[in-house]
Amino acid sequence: MAHATRIGLVTSGSLLEGLTARLDERYEIERLRVGQFMVVQGRQNRFFSMLTDVQLAATSLSILADPPDDEHPLLREILAGRNTYGTFKLTPQLMLPEDSLETPRPVKTIPAHFAPIYEASEDDFGLVFGAEGDGKFQMGTPLDMDVPVCIDLERFVERSNGVFGKSGTGKSFLTRLLLCGVIKHNAASNLIFDMHSEYGWSGTTEDKIQEVKGLAQLFPGQVYIYTLDPESSRRRGVKYDGDITIGLNEIRVDDILLLQDALNLNPTAAESAFICAQRFGDDWIQKLRELDTEQLKEFVESTGANMSSMSALSRKLAQLEQLKFVTRKSSQSSIRQIIDALLAGKNVVVEFGQYRSELAYMLVSNILTRLIYDEWVRRTETFLATKKSSDKPPQLMITIEEAHNFLTPSLAKQTIFGKIARELRKYSVTLLVVDQRPSSIDNEVMSQLGSRITALLNDDRDIDAVFMGVGGSKGLKTVLASLDSRQQAMMLGHAVPMPVVMRTRAYDKAFYEAMMQGNRRRPKPIPITDDDANDDLFGSRQ
Repeated sequence: MAHATRIGLVTSGSLLEGLTARLDERYEIERLRVGQFMVVQGRQNRFFSMLTDVQLAATSLSILADPPDDEHPLLREILAGRNTYGTFKLTPQLMLPEDSLETPRPVKTIPAHFAPIYEASEDDFGLVFGAEGDGKFQMGTPLDMDVPVCIDLERFVERSNGVFGKSGTGKSFLTRLLLCGVIKHNAASNLIFDMHSEYGWSGTTEDKIQEVKGLAQLFPGQVYIYTLDPESSRRRGVKYDGDITIGLNEIRVDDILLLQDALNLNPTAAESAFICAQRFGDDWIQKLRELDTEQLKEFVESTGANMSSMSALSRKLAQLEQLKFVTRKSSQSSIRQIIDALLAGKNVVVEFGQYRSELAYMLVSNILTRLIYDEWVRRTETFLATKKSSDKPPQLMITIEEAHNFLTPSLAKQTIFGKIARELRKYSVTLLVVDQRPSSIDNEVMSQLGSRITALLNDDRDIDAVFMGVGGSKGLKTVLASLDSRQQAMMLGHAVPMPVVMRTRAYDKAFYEAMMQGNRRRPKPIPITDDDANDDLFGSRQ
């Protein structure tokens, strides 16, 4: 440790509350930054720690009662370091026995009084976070150093995760970085619901001025783009692989319940919808909409339903017919293509074009996810029966923006997204939830998220939500609230050894070259025959 700069000495602390240290008089207090990575040198272990607070102290209150003014700079210098000094708090996150070749492990004890504290070196960062390669992907660098901070992609994709931050702090860039890493290292197939056309062919910087490359440009041959709005894609010069249509016959009652607010349905709508589905089957929406006033009265009388409620349901379901991508019946060919691509280890971006309403986004995302999830469940159960590796579906990560629309406390137990989040990796499907209001997401879902990458949040409720289920988070909340509004984020959870504050990796030409190195050319879309289109959605294709 002789090469590292000493910062101070441990003066008190506990395993639960963390350590308090006195700052060396030669170390300027203004050099300290909350979130800074430090190393405490104990007698038997090294403790890798995070700075969580900085304070001013004095040996006597009388000094503070009559402080020297600007006219007495010499007196200030005499008092500094001995009579007035700085203290700081830090939380040990990992420990490593001296001369050990093992990886750092969770903290089980604390160092003794007066243990020296040092700035972390490049070797310390490498020891804790590893180097890029072998499933490790660089997400950024520490705030005060130019060394990689890496995330373990294999551990990342095996659980559901979250990207959070208030509007304009770079959530889309953090998400794009993560997706690039997962695709580059083939850690999982990806299904990305791209509400604002930020991930597919191109995106824009946070100030909406400069265009940046999307996933399809960086990974030709590995990323397919499907759209709900072909006109928008052609207008923007996007090379898409297919357009998606949703048949009214594919919409279940559960899908309508998710859209209760978007459609402004009354509380009795669920009961009316179930009655219709029971009577008419898959075509319940179309047949309900076709009933005239007299036929509706007869239907209500024969089923015992409420006339006003049934009439309101029929009237409000008309909003679905106004969406051009909604048809009476769907051939399901594009959905079959998407499933085939994902099963082949490819990645699919679903663009919404002009359809950026909550209604369109929630309807399509829920239906596609439900169909794809059912396929993964079926194949997983086949694999468990046959034990053949060829039957096991690939790991799949589904990315959703504005995730609170699907995962509120009232909806999380009903939607397919809440089900996936709670099941962890049971069927090889996980979520990447992207949101600016994590406090609106169900607490149980938040506590199940394996890793959280968070940009600046100001609302106390949102900050509390990010640390749901995280032990020892008191000091970390202060660190999160102190982030800059751009290009800074905190990473913590299952995919990183310890919480870390980083300056996010630049999304520039050098990054493009690193991602595109060794990529293949973009193939033609997967062909669909008439026979394929008529196959059952979950039937195997020969």
